[in-house]
Amino acid sequence: MTRRRAGWIAGAAAAALVAAGGITFAVAGDDGAGRTPSADSADAGFARDMAVHHQQAVEMSYIVRDRTDDEEVRRLAYDIAQTQANQRGMMIGWLDLWGLPKVSSDPPMTWMGMGGMPSAGEGSLMPGMATDAEMDELATLDGRQAEIFYLQLMTEHHKGGVHMAEGCVDRCTVGVERRLAQGMVESQESEIRLMADLLAERGAKPRA
Repeated sequence: MTRRRAGWIAGAAAAALVAAGGITFAVAGDDGAGRTPSADSADAGFARDMAVHHQQAVEMSYIVRDRTDDEEVRRLAYDIAQTQANQRGMMIGWLDLWGLPKVSSDPPMTWMGMGGMPSAGEGSLMPGMATDAEMDELATLDGRQAEIFYLQLMTEHHKGGVHMAEGCVDRCTVGVERRLAQGMVESQESEIRLMADLLAERGAKPRA
C-alpha cells in the first residue's frame, strides 16, 4: 500500500470516528453541563461558518468528478464530498438542537475575531474558499487541467478549514464539537499531503 493511499484511508477512518461522536452529541444537546451555547458563541459561529465552508467543498468535489476520468482524483473528491456533507449535516443539526439561527447578521469569522477582515478574493467569504470566478473556471476545465485546478483549490480550501477548525478547538466549549474540529484538522492535513503528491505526479504544485 502506498503512503498516499494509507493517508487517504486514515482520513476516512478519522471521519468515521467523528461521525460517531456526532451521534452521541445528538443525545447530549449541550456542553455537558446543562448549558446551551448562545447565538454569538464560538460554538454557534463555527457551526454556521463551517457549514458554509463545507458546502463549497462538496460543490467543488462534485464538479471535478464530472470533469475527469482519473479514478484516484474521483475517489478523493467523493470522499471529501461525503465526509463534508455529513459533517455539515451534523453542524446544522446542532444549531437546530440549540434553537439557534443558521445565519447571522455578523460578518463571517466574527467568532474568531476576524469579522470584517478583507476576504481572500472577490466572491470569497472565508479563508481558503474559492472565488465565484474560480468555481466557474473549474466547471469549464477537463481532464488533467481540471484535476490540477481542483487539487490546488481544495488544498487552499483545506488550509482555510484547518485554520477555522483550530480556532474551534481553542474557543468552542461543547466537547463533541471540539472533537469534531480536531478530527477535521487531522483528516484535512492528511488530505493536504495526499493532494501535494497528486499534484507532483501531474507536474504541478500548490499555489502560494
